[in-house]
Amino acid sequence: MDRLSGMLQTGRAWPMGASWDGSGVNFAVFSAHATAVELCLFDAEGTHEIARAALPAQSGDIWHGYLPGAKPGLIYGLRAHGPWRPERGHRFNPHKLLLDPWAREIVGSFDWSGPHFAADREHPLDLDLRDNARQALKARVVHDHFDWHGDVHPRTPLADSVIYELHVKGFTRLMPGVPEALRGSYAGLACDAAIAHLRRLGVTAVELLPVHQRLDEQRLASFGLTNYWGYNTIGFFSPEPRYAATGQPREEFRTMVRRLHAAGIEVILDVVFNHTAESDERGPTISWRGLDNVSWYRLPVEQRSAYENITGTGNALDLRHPRVLQMVLDSLRYWTQTMHVDGFRFDLAPVLARGDWSFEAGGAFFKALAQDPLLAGVKLIAEPWDIGPGGYQLGHFPSGWLEWNDRFRDCARAFWLGGDCTRGELALRIAGSSDIFQARRRPPTESVNYAVSHDGFTLADLVSYDFRHNEANLEGNRDGHGHNLSWNCGVEGPSDDPDVLRLRQRLQRALLATVLLSQGTPMLAAGDELGHSQNGNNNPYCQDNETTWIDWSRADESLIAFTAHVIALRRRFLPLAQRWYTGLQDMRGRHDLSWLRRDGQTMTLADWNDRVSRVLGAYICAPGRTDTPLLLLVNAVDADTGFRLPPGDWCAELDTAEADGRSNWRGSGVDFPLRARSLVLLRNAAAN
Repeated sequence: MDRLSGMLQTGRAWPMGASWDGSGVNFAVFSAHATAVELCLFDAEGTHEIARAALPAQSGDIWHGYLPGAKPGLIYGLRAHGPWRPERGHRFNPHKLLLDPWAREIVGSFDWSGPHFAADREHPLDLDLRDNARQALKARVVHDHFDWHGDVHPRTPLADSVIYELHVKGFTRLMPGVPEALRGSYAGLACDAAIAHLRRLGVTAVELLPVHQRLDEQRLASFGLTNYWGYNTIGFFSPEPRYAATGQPREEFRTMVRRLHAAGIEVILDVVFNHTAESDERGPTISWRGLDNVSWYRLPVEQRSAYENITGTGNALDLRHPRVLQMVLDSLRYWTQTMHVDGFRFDLAPVLARGDWSFEAGGAFFKALAQDPLLAGVKLIAEPWDIGPGGYQLGHFPSGWLEWNDRFRDCARAFWLGGDCTRGELALRIAGSSDIFQARRRPPTESVNYAVSHDGFTLADLVSYDFRHNEANLEGNRDGHGHNLSWNCGVEGPSDDPDVLRLRQRLQRALLATVLLSQGTPMLAAGDELGHSQNGNNNPYCQDNETTWIDWSRADESLIAFTAHVIALRRRFLPLAQRWYTGLQDMRGRHDLSWLRRDGQTMTLADWNDRVSRVLGAYICAPGRTDTPLLLLVNAVDADTGFRLPPGDWCAELDTAEADGRSNWRGSGVDFPLRARSLVLLRNAAAN
């Protein structure tokens, strides 16, 4: 122990974490309220502490030291000394080994039976004096070198982007064509079979559910379940090792990115910077809590021993503090520069921009991102709500940000599945949600349009279940959404009735086409293009099994072909251009966009507000990628109808009433036979 103290030199206060310079390792740790921070070294297995010494220097709120001769592979942890005053927010306990928040690689597996709680479980105001070093998670010094072989970011324009949300494991765990040893891994996603499916569909980006290293909550572990979705981070710089088939997660992840880029597919990460895995005041002390609780977390002013739970997970990181903000930015830069990812989707994003009282669109988080040259050009996507006061912020993020548009989701579901929705509401959503984004001088592309995401029913279940069936989560079927806007088409769950099956298939195609042809940036959830079901579980966050793994053996090939056809039509025509429409006439007397009733007449105010009729048409005389006018027809009722076409020689490019979406219909000056529960795209072949 003393020998280490004699070897440590002053070092420097940057960069944060452990960094190897070829001759030794520099350690820099943030704590504004500690009285001392100790560096603890471990044997090669990470089980026995072999040396310990205080970091010898302090620059402001950074403790630092340099260990000459140290190399990558060194395993270390931290101990922080300071006051134990929970009522004031201080929870220092040097008996608990702490993980470096900037750890690039994490060693060990968390054992909930270990003494990882800083407070005595029976007497919460007292320290727990048991040492947990043997079982604690630790960091390993790494040297991040990788041959990218000239990798180039695709940088797909938003107008061309189609996002595909997937889970690294669930996507390939049962995929034929992927070697058994690689299924469910980063390497599996990089396989030819996986990439071939993505290219067949025509998607331009994969949005990966969290791949930061995570912890399974104590309750789940006690039931033999896991946090499958991954929204419980312990390592903001470390890829989840459970997805590494080779045992080398960083290298395997980067190889995956390189192969996806070579196929023209961007990689977007779902990131969770709103909270950590330490949970509330009853949770374990793993890292941030023990290093400086009052700086890392948002604590109620009137009760500093508790935590602001605006995330629903027990705690919330406090990005008002510059060092917390620094960790988030360092992580984003790391994944952008070192791991070559192309963008980020921020879980519960309003948490990141909360000031003392509320969400701040001009807050430090947004300003820091906007000026960072390394992060310029990456795609930034917000989940624009949290559960705190004023937490719903759709449309209020800065220009340049994309936002998950749940108004689009709910409207599309309600219109097609029999909920309360007018034609006026649907038209707004199809036309980029102009009431939300145009009013704030933001482009239509910043609306991420979707009908289904990982959070909720799959598309197949959306048209097969009226009620959630989450019993396997062991929460009494109380978890998950109760307001799904779903419709079981007359039978709850599986059915062999051909009429029910035909209706469900038609509704799935209509919803997919609505997402893909609307103005904005479309997003699909993996498996929806092939009829994947979760048996009615609309919150399978803890189901790492056949519930969530895509069953490729039961894939609906016609639905896959349909989805690929619609994406190809979007790429070919871009029916609604990525600019705002005015409704004004051009020099030829044509309106750039007009909305029609089934008799071919322009919609009136009464028509817009009619809560019964579900038939309308969008007459698009200024599409995004063709000079020929297009006509988008919608019939969301159970009866076939005719739709009077404008003058011209019209041909059908898409009819969702057909299994593959293709149609040979042509006609001029007639009523188009618009079938029940269908969407049709027509092109005016006579226009010049």
